[in-house]
Order: sequence, then structure tokens, then C-alpha cells
Amino acid sequence: MNDHYELYCLADPLFYDVLDGRRGDRPDFPLASREVPEGWTHQATDTWMHYAPAGGTMPSQGWKIHVSARPEDAERAMETVWDYCVPRGIAFKFLRSPSVMTMMSSKAAPRGSSGKLVTIYPADEDLLELALKELDVLLRGVEGPYVLSDLRYGEGPLFVRYGGFLARDCLNGSGELVPAIEDGEGRLVPDVRGPAFSVPPWVTLPAFLEPHLAARNAVTTTGLPYAIESVMHFSNGGGVYLGRDTRTGRQVVLKEARPYAGLDAARRDAVARLAHEREMLERLAGLDAVPELIDYFTLGGHHFLVQEFVDGNPLQRLLVQRYPLSRASGDRRALDDYTAWVVADVLPKVRQAVASLHGRGVVFGDLHPSNVLVTAEGRVVLIDYEVATLATSGERAALAHPAFTAPPDRRGTEVDVYALACLCLGMFAPQLTIMLPLGRSKVVQLADLITETFPVPPELIGEAVRTVLGAEAVTAPEIPRPDRDGWPRVRDALVRAVLASATPERDDRLFPGDPAQFEAGGGLCFAYGAAGVLYALDAAGAGRFPEHEEWLRRRVSASGRRMRPGFYDGLHGVAHVLDRFGHRQDALDLVEASLRGAWDDLELGLFGGLAGIGLNLLHLARTTGESALEETALRIAAACSDRLGGPGDVPEISGGDNPRAGLMYGSSGPALLFLHAYERTGEAALLDRAATALRQDLRRCTTTEDGSLQVDQGWRTLPYLAEGSAGVGLVLARYLAHRDDEAFAAALDACRRVTRARYFVQPGMFAGRSGIIAALHGGMGPAPEDPGAGAGGLLHGLAWHALPYAGGLAFPGDQLLRLSMDFATGTAGVLFAMSTALHERPVFLPFVQPPGGAGAAATEPPARETAERPLTPTSH
Repeated sequence: MNDHYELYCLADPLFYDVLDGRRGDRPDFPLASREVPEGWTHQATDTWMHYAPAGGTMPSQGWKIHVSARPEDAERAMETVWDYCVPRGIAFKFLRSPSVMTMMSSKAAPRGSSGKLVTIYPADEDLLELALKELDVLLRGVEGPYVLSDLRYGEGPLFVRYGGFLARDCLNGSGELVPAIEDGEGRLVPDVRGPAFSVPPWVTLPAFLEPHLAARNAVTTTGLPYAIESVMHFSNGGGVYLGRDTRTGRQVVLKEARPYAGLDAARRDAVARLAHEREMLERLAGLDAVPELIDYFTLGGHHFLVQEFVDGNPLQRLLVQRYPLSRASGDRRALDDYTAWVVADVLPKVRQAVASLHGRGVVFGDLHPSNVLVTAEGRVVLIDYEVATLATSGERAALAHPAFTAPPDRRGTEVDVYALACLCLGMFAPQLTIMLPLGRSKVVQLADLITETFPVPPELIGEAVRTVLGAEAVTAPEIPRPDRDGWPRVRDALVRAVLASATPERDDRLFPGDPAQFEAGGGLCFAYGAAGVLYALDAAGAGRFPEHEEWLRRRVSASGRRMRPGFYDGLHGVAHVLDRFGHRQDALDLVEASLRGAWDDLELGLFGGLAGIGLNLLHLARTTGESALEETALRIAAACSDRLGGPGDVPEISGGDNPRAGLMYGSSGPALLFLHAYERTGEAALLDRAATALRQDLRRCTTTEDGSLQVDQGWRTLPYLAEGSAGVGLVLARYLAHRDDEAFAAALDACRRVTRARYFVQPGMFAGRSGIIAALHGGMGPAPEDPGAGAGGLLHGLAWHALPYAGGLAFPGDQLLRLSMDFATGTAGVLFAMSTALHERPVFLPFVQPPGGAGAAATEPPARETAERPLTPTSH
């Protein structure tokens, strides 16, 4: 589970929110309320408290100092740094609260940056050396986790790394904006913050740090009786490695624990949990469901547990491979076979494994499909005992999967019984029990959906529901459905929830949404902020809300200069919405502000890059009559053409270290811009470039077992709107309206097959079911072999995620941990997607309406071009 989301769960039980001492019951460190020193500036963010001398000239980059600390040493460390830095005029920052500190050092936290409690910004290397020497003495006795991205200074809590002091961005190899520093020639390059210390090639390590680097490199695995063969998993608490006992040749698993890292809710570190796991494995020795304990040792301060290697697949992987509703080809026989496997094989064996632990007086405490291994011979083994407890203690695990975590009233073996019930439901509704804290009655609706979809014994599901509810008596509220209650009633329920969530008294956001809304301007933008929500309400026929429009106008006027220029993440999306609502001058002012920056700093995509800006400029050129906007848009199209490359100039895998494919972040965005530019100018070369861009994205797609075409990430395939084949299909359909191409037509048919799947883990627009609905009805069209298959099933399937809120209907955002009202991940996106299928007037995503439809150019080019004219690149 991404700690980025868990951090934003701490402040509110229903919505992602910032934890700033004013929300929730998790106050800031006392130091955060200390009066700002005279002559200093202060800035607070959701995680950090920044302090710097007013009018100072801090370098843009250099060697920075990080201070780490365990929880009991945190306040001493921060106060020591404050008292040291303020008199000397050295800028610094510290984490604002104990809760933020715990999350930033949790098991799921980013390994490279975890452990940093305080950051200090010395102005030069002389001051760096002096500060390290003096703080090393002042902080003696303070202990903390090793900051993996840094070089440790001595044996204390001080670490150093060369990196950026000021916030600057550049594009990385995958086309994303990332923190940047200048290289030796003054060019901005990524400020790499990985889990290993390195010095940029153009930087020389200060001589006084060389002995510390030598000490770091002196720790090796030479001399151990185990050879590491591969990495199985990394977490912030340590790695899990596949190894071999060099004495016997036997394969083994080595689990590593880093001191003071990987904190859980009880602030126990990974070492404490690994030592506890050793005790549990000793107590459970000899059980078939438990891996054998082989050894335990320490190396370089890290602890290692060696256990039996179980040659099996995680149940989670088997579920993904076999789950029939996620495939276009999932027929009745597939449902029967899957149900029989779960009911007759999986669940009985897992129950038996858990019961064997209970027989030894142990509560497993962390039962979920990734902690269950199934061998080819059918042996079921439970792994990861670091939070197991004794049944008689009444203790509860301080670290567990949120989809299987029992409510506070369950103790002892009841914790595992609850998790078994969630496993039973989760095998048919994968990951959806994670929503139960948002409304315990949801389990009743999930049970109904499971029994109407799968041939599962109702008594099995009924028992699981009774276990989940315990003594709690709930009545599942009736949730409106479009197939039963009609579109107007469903729309009203969605709108009621969205409007009830509004917080116009706040400056940072109007509607709760994804945590991304707390980045600069995110509470305003189209994807995660007010602009997208208001757009969806209007497009769905719910009307205009002038007081909310005024909030958006007022806030973008006050903070828009800090926003990115892009369409979905920045100023152009807000301008698009304001123009739609008649605030034309506001829109033009935002566009003018957005065009003052350098285009070279932007990637090419639709979400936040040149394609989205160019498309919006073409749109505004039509609505405003401003010819200069069209001229700028065409220059942007030429710039995209220059930077695009050829069909083979992208790797075959999307994401990771590679550029991403798809509508929002891949080459389909520029393809859409080229198509709109072609529709305005008739230049055939633009159509050629659109074809090239589409071939780049199709190069990064693969045909899955069910015959659907999906974006290939190497370890998984994606059908979704933003980074999947549904988005690619939308642009393919538009291209084929202008030029015949057999290969593209076949690819479009394969993309359309994703609309026949019946289950998606998330409901949202960008990475869930709603985006599939919007693509199906907004331009891509249904699979040719079954034109009616997608529509009803996709809409009905929204019930898997629907939740009551404020007398209306709401949906969870990404990760499903909290409700969201935004366009990209939440309820507004669901509302918009449903309107594409059910509204009386055509509704399309921005820029994907069919050529000649609403929003297209007044004069269309010929349907099939005959002339070949070169595209002339022009500089900006």
C-alpha cells in the first residue's frame, strides 16, 4: 500500500486530507508552534516546516545535511538543529508532526528518502564541514535510521547528499517532471534520490568525506555462508532475498531488517518485528503451513533471518491470473471453474493453515492473499510473522493490510476469523473489503453482487457477512441504479454527494479528492480540483453553481502563478472551464500567464504537457476568435512533431524508467493534437505524424489472453483511459475517421475488447471503470462482435464501488481508502462517465468529440486527403 495515500488518511475518516495539526487528533511537534525568529521566513507544507533567513541568498544546490532520529530522540534532534542553525543563519526544515515522521519512516515509505527528520542547507563546503563536526558532538547519543540515499557521517545520525536546495523541475527519461539540479554545463537534469549514495559525475566529493565513504564501502557480505542470488522484494524496513546456503546448496530466503526503519503504528522498527518473527517461527516449528527457521545473524548493524524457501505462488498472483471477470472472455464456465477452485480448494486449505497456528496459541494477524503461498503440490504456507501475536495476550497487530484489518472490537483469534471472512469475499470481489471502514453496510451489498454474479453457495457468503458485521446491526441503504431507477435519480444522488462535500471556507481545495490536489494548484485543476468537478456537473446536466465558480476564479487569481501550465494539472484546464462558463477574459489571462514559461521544460503528453496546451489553444481560438491562439497552437504542434521521433524510437515496455504510453502521458496525446491541427489546416503531414505517434503507443501494447489489446508495463497490462489501451483506442477511432488503415482498424477492434470485461478494481476516470465507460461512449465504440455487451454491464458494475454519502451516492478514489469527488479518481468522474452513456445530449471528454461535432473546427478538411504537404516546423 502506497504510504503517500496512507499519510493523507490520518486526518479524516472519509476523505484524503492534509495533516497539519488542525485536522484529526494527531498534533504537530511542539517546535512547529515556536515563534518564527525575527528576520526569518517560514513556510509550512503538509509534511515539512521550512525556515530561512529573510533576504538570504541560499544556493540553488549543493551538499545538504540530513538528520535522522528514532521517535524518542526526535524532539531533541530538532531543537538542537534549531538552536544551532538560527544564530548562524543556516536554512533548515523539519517534519511537522510525529504522525508524519512515522509515515515517512514506515515500511511502505520510499526507501531512498525515508529517515530524514531534519534537512540543513549549508551555503558552502566549508560551512558543511564545520556544521557536521559541531552537530556530531551536539547530537551524540541520538540514534536514527540510515538514510539510504546519503553518506553517513561518522557513527551518529548525520547524513550528507549532493542535491537541490530550491524547487526546480525537469523531464526524466520517462517524460515525467521530477526534481532537478544543474549539471556541469548548466543544464537541468534529474536530481536522483535513489536508495544508494552516489555523487553526480560533475561533482567532487569533499576530501573530508572520503574516510566516511571508505567506511561505508568496507561492509560486505564476504564470509557469510549464504550467497545472495536475487532480490525478491524491497521495503523501507529492509530487503527479502533469494539466496543459497553455500555449505549445503539449499535455497533459502533471507529477510533483512534495518534499525529504526520501517516503523509501524506502534512505532516498532523492522528489527523489533524481525526478532519477534524469529520467536513466532520457533514457537510454530514443525507446522506444514509455516516455513522452517534456519538462521538469524547481524551484519553491519542490519539483522537477517534465514528461512526455508517455499517454491510457490502468492495467492494474490493466482487470483489475478484466474479471476474471470477481469477478462473479456469470462463466460459461465469460467465462473463455475473459478468458484469451484475458491470454494473447494483455496478457502478450506487457508482455514486449515490458520487453524494450525491457533492450535499453537498464535494469531497470524496479517492474513491477506500476498501472505499466502500455494505450491504446485497444493501445500498452503503462510508467510510474514512479524506482527503475529499470542492469542491470550489480546494484542492487535500494529501493521496490517487495510482490506483485512479487523475493527477494534475483535481480539485474539477473532482477528484472523475476520480476515478469513474478508478473504472469502475478496476472492470474488478483489480488494473491495478495503472500503468497509467507509461504510460497514457495504458488505451487504458486496454479498448481493457476489451471489448474483458467481455460483457461490449463499450460506458461505452469508457467514462471511455475519462475521464482518459481528454484533453490529446494519441496514444497507438502497443505492440508486441506472438500470432500475433511471438516469435523473442517479444523477441527482451523485450531485447531492458532490455538493455536500464542498468546503468553500477552505483555500486549498473546494471538493475533496486525490492527495495530488494538495500539490501546487492541485485543488483548482481539472484532474483533481474544482475545475474538473464543475465541468462534470455542467456536462452531466446538473447545472451551474455560481458560488463555486467564484471560488475557483478567486483562488486561481490568487495562486495561479504557482500552478503548472498544463491542461489536466494546471492553468489551461482551469482556463478551459472558465471559458465554458463565460468568464472569457479570465480564461485568456490564464492562457497568457501559462505561455510565459519555456516550452522545452514540458513533456509532450495531454495531461500536463504540450499536447494538452496545444489542444486547448485550438479550442479557445475557435471560441474566442483569437487567431494568435491558433498560430501558437500550430507552433506547439510543430514542436511536438520535432521531438516525437519515429515509430521505433520508444521502448516496447511502458512506464518504470521508460516513457509511458497512452492518452494522458504517452504518444496518443500528441497524436490527438496532430489530428485537431489537421482538421484545422488540412495539412496531410499532420495526419502522418498522428500515425507515427499512434504507432509508438501501439508498439508498447500487447495482446492479452482474451484477445484485447492493452498497454504493456512488463509486469502487468493496462486497459485504462489515462495510461491504457482505452485511451489509445479513442485516438485511433478519430484517426480512422480521416484515413483508412487496416492495421489501425484491427488494433482499434482489439482495444474495444477491453470494454467487455466486467470487473475493474477502481471506479475512477483515469485508472478505473469510468474511463472505460467514457471511452466506449465517447468515441471508441463497442467491440464489433458484440455491440451491446459493454454498455449495460459496465454501468451496472459501478455498483461494486458505490457508497452512500450525505443522502447521495459517492465513490472511493485511487487506492479505495477514502471517498473522492474529483474528476480523475472520484465521484465527478463517475458522474461524467455515466453522462456519456445516459445523458440526453452527447457528452465527450475534452478534445475527443468526433470530427465535425461540438467543439470541432468550423471548416473540416476532406474526409480522405489526397495531397501531400510537408509539415513545416517553426520555432517558438
